[in-house]
Amino acid sequence: MRLLNFQGLVNASLIFTFYNIDRKMNVSNVSFLMEVIVLLLFSSCGPSYEYESYHDIENGQWTYEDTISFQFNIEDTLSIYNLYLELEHSPAFSNQNLYTQIHTTFPEGQHLTEMVSLELSDNAIGSWQGKCNKEYCTLQIPIQKGAYFNQVGKHIITIEQYMRKSPVEGIYQVGLMLEDTGERRE
Repeated sequence: MRLLNFQGLVNASLIFTFYNIDRKMNVSNVSFLMEVIVLLLFSSCGPSYEYESYHDIENGQWTYEDTISFQFNIEDTLSIYNLYLELEHSPAFSNQNLYTQIHTTFPEGQHLTEMVSLELSDNAIGSWQGKCNKEYCTLQIPIQKGAYFNQVGKHIITIEQYMRKSPVEGIYQVGLMLEDTGERRE
């Protein structure tokens, strides 16, 4: 007698399930069930973010006055997070990087400011990082990995362009994602 391994059991179960579905349901019900299965499979892929928000840049022209703020609540000071910025820019963007000032305001009022150069292209080969098509490039940039928050409450991250000119042309969207790593600090 041959025992099925787990994968074989799953495959046998799926074959049996689809056989029974085929016998008991009409084609439209089977089609609907397949769509639900595909949707569930795709919705479970990729990271899940505790916070995710995007801001469009009007006409793709980011001025000094156009500061972008993201507000999120932290309820657990022991969780460890990764913070990402996501930029959408023109493939004709005239710079290899984008200088920004990132301001963090903590629940108790403390304020921290840091100048960050966001590298958009690979200097060694001269191509854009991220995914590009003819209309735009999208790049997710880790701005802090393994971060934790010491204070419970509302945190505000404000981003402003810090280039030598205003407006900076060709920046269409800026997003912030906060990913819970599932790890905890001691």
